Amino acid sequence: MNYSTLTLSFDGGVATLTLNRPEKRNAISYELIADLLQALDEVKDSSARVLILTGAGKAFCSGMDLENLQSLIGRTPEQNVEDSQTMASLFRTLYEFPKPTIAAVNGPAIAGGTGVALLCDFTLAGPEAKFGYTEVRIGFVPAIVSTFLLRQVGEKIARDLLLTGRIFDADEALRIGLVKEIVPQEKLMERARELAGQLLECSPMSLAYTKKLLADHGREELDAEIDAAIKGNAGIRSTADFREGISSFLEKRKPRWTGR
Repeated sequence: MNYSTLTLSFDGGVATLTLNRPEKRNAISYELIADLLQALDEVKDSSARVLILTGAGKAFCSGMDLENLQSLIGRTPEQNVEDSQTMASLFRTLYEFPKPTIAAVNGPAIAGGTGVALLCDFTLAGPEAKFGYTEVRIGFVPAIVSTFLLRQVGEKIARDLLLTGRIFDADEALRIGLVKEIVPQEKLMERARELAGQLLECSPMSLAYTKKLLADHGREELDAEIDAAIKGNAGIRSTADFREGISSFLEKRKPRWTGR
């Protein structure tokens, strides 16, 4: 398949998917989401048994593309729901991917980029990696990512990260269990391939059954939580604070919140 926003390569049972918009710090666009979903389907149907996900250049993924952000202000309620469903589909596809996934986080992974990086089975981070659920700082609501974060770190830590929207470094991510290990930048991909090699030594059927077992655990509860998250994610977009958050971010000024 040909992709315009990422590259996908296969080598010895390992698929490597690289977000490839370095000039945009691999920001998430509608096109990138479509490419990611298609690439994940290609890997799922291939003979590859492990997926490595990383970013080109100095960033892993800086969050939503500025041009896409601007277009969100004028979208209809129906389009907002559709957008939210698409993002939920991406996160859930990655969360429930039937083959082991490894994120090699080579730089900042912010907002949606944090979601992508931390939903992989194993997250390796370079020392320069940064994370942050920054949605509340620009008038969004971290609805969809919150459903997964609560499962990963528990309520108290999730409240801290989601309500403050603060940036946190690789050391903190390691301490709270979101990152498996911190690897020197120049060794990051080497370590990811080494871990992939360990997984290739396991029974592919055992790995597939184990991943299905994990995906099936609490599925009904997750279904309900995702449905509520989609409504919350779409609903915030009708507010004045949402429009002000995007405008102030694009205009590089402090937001003037009205609470409406």
